[in-house]
Amino acid sequence: GDVYKRQGWWLASRAIRPLAEISATAERIAEGDLTQRIDTHEAKSELGRLATLLNHTFERLHNTFEQQAQFTADASHELRTPISVIMAQTELALMRDRSPEEYREALESCYRSGEQMKSVVNSLLELAQMDAGNLDLHLEVVDLAEVIQDAVRFVEPLAEQRKDTVSADLETVYAKIDDLKIQQVMTNLLTNAIKHNPDGCIVQVSLTVEDAHAVIRVFDDGTGIPAEILPRVFERFVRADKARSRADGSSGLGLSIVKAIVEAHGGSIIASRLEPKGTEFRVRLPIET
Repeated sequence: GDVYKRQGWWLASRAIRPLAEISATAERIAEGDLTQRIDTHEAKSELGRLATLLNHTFERLHNTFEQQAQFTADASHELRTPISVIMAQTELALMRDRSPEEYREALESCYRSGEQMKSVVNSLLELAQMDAGNLDLHLEVVDLAEVIQDAVRFVEPLAEQRKDTVSADLETVYAKIDDLKIQQVMTNLLTNAIKHNPDGCIVQVSLTVEDAHAVIRVFDDGTGIPAEILPRVFERFVRADKARSRADGSSGLGLSIVKAIVEAHGGSIIASRLEPKGTEFRVRLPIET
């Protein structure tokens, strides 16, 4: 009888050991150590699959927390620069009496920094709404060509200033969309193509139908997005040219917002380099059939 008891205890302890390992690992993670993982070497069958599934879950949790921490650090950095400018300009202006022209220059510098902060904060609020699933789309069946043409007209003054050429080759395509949000997408893509390329660039946009989807291409003959940036171009605060983008007032959040809007419509967007030079953004949106 004792032999059977010992064997039973041994079998039970062997079976419980993986559960104890899972419980201990989960407890360490709950205490804040997100690097912990369950050892799956001894866990077999159902427990092995459970341990593997939990490890995948822990990995996603870890990545989410790291991305959130990086996002917070990046947002703080973006706001710190204009705040520093405002503080420095204000301090200099208050140190002694200045001429009206000097006060005006200080105020204009503070105003520009305030506009930069406003842009970042508005983009952050928009992304927060999207992350929370609160993007309110007002869907109507409209002609996509008209929406894109409105965006082209909006960027024409900027294109003329940079001596760029913007042309559109658009089919009549009806889709159920939030026309203001999709116009925001197109304006952002066109503005990026104009601002982040040398003057005199040719920017083209086309609209066609493929496999029950509207396909919008925005492409240019500019310098192109660096290969090392391309896989991360839709991530938050990623810029192809950080110094130039900040000078243009870019928050580094525009393409993240574009991607979120497109995906909220059930669509997709990809970026690619063109040969011999240039960049293409391709948007696919489901259409009414």
